[in-house]
Amino acid sequence: MNEENLLILGRNTVVEAFRSGKTIDKLYVLEGCKDGPVQTILREAKKQDTIVTFVSKERLDQLAQSRNHQGVAAQVSAYGYVQVEDILARAREKGEPPFIILLDGIEDPHNLGAIIRTANLAGAHGVIIPKRRAVGLTATVAKTSAGALNYTPVAKVTNLTAVMEQLKREGLWFVCADMKGELMYSLDLKGPIGLVVGGEGDGVSRLVRENCDMAAAIPMRGDIDSLNASVAAGVLAYEIVRQRML
Repeated sequence: MNEENLLILGRNTVVEAFRSGKTIDKLYVLEGCKDGPVQTILREAKKQDTIVTFVSKERLDQLAQSRNHQGVAAQVSAYGYVQVEDILARAREKGEPPFIILLDGIEDPHNLGAIIRTANLAGAHGVIIPKRRAVGLTATVAKTSAGALNYTPVAKVTNLTAVMEQLKREGLWFVCADMKGELMYSLDLKGPIGLVVGGEGDGVSRLVRENCDMAAAIPMRGDIDSLNASVAAGVLAYEIVRQRML
């Protein structure tokens, strides 16, 4: 499955994709284009809270790879998303305290795929990603997950902090990866828990960090000061696994 196979082009094709219920991760529209059919597409995008990006003709031509786009292109998700409630239900079905991985701004599809793979192997009940400033479930993510995306549900939400507040009411505690936090071995990571991992550059955003109950630091003995986001997620996920096995 190639990324370009997930990009649909043309006004009728895009509007029908929206109306048929396909999950559209991002809509690209030619800047300055405001005619009736495009306005119809924009209304459909608003109903689904789809991210809309207005781009130049050169950028749209590049995305379409010389195919006829009629001023619009839509990036379709490689896999469907679930609701947060579905992830909680999965934990209940297994008779386990919820273990959810929340990703704050992961933009590299290889990192997202690797984290989904780790989530599956560590027994996490699901992964939550934000709609904005983050990669969605592209073909590269699916390939990098090595099949884990078939078994690990992913929810895509508008507001990560609001979802954290919702999950706190369900009894979850939240720990974020932060090199200034407490050593991960000194934290109690058992019970219902959400592991928050930040983006490749800036880490966990301020608002999300403030909504976490704990900040966990991974011990490092080298000459550089940070781990790749997917590696950090794996280290902390398996500390949670270790503590659950005690």
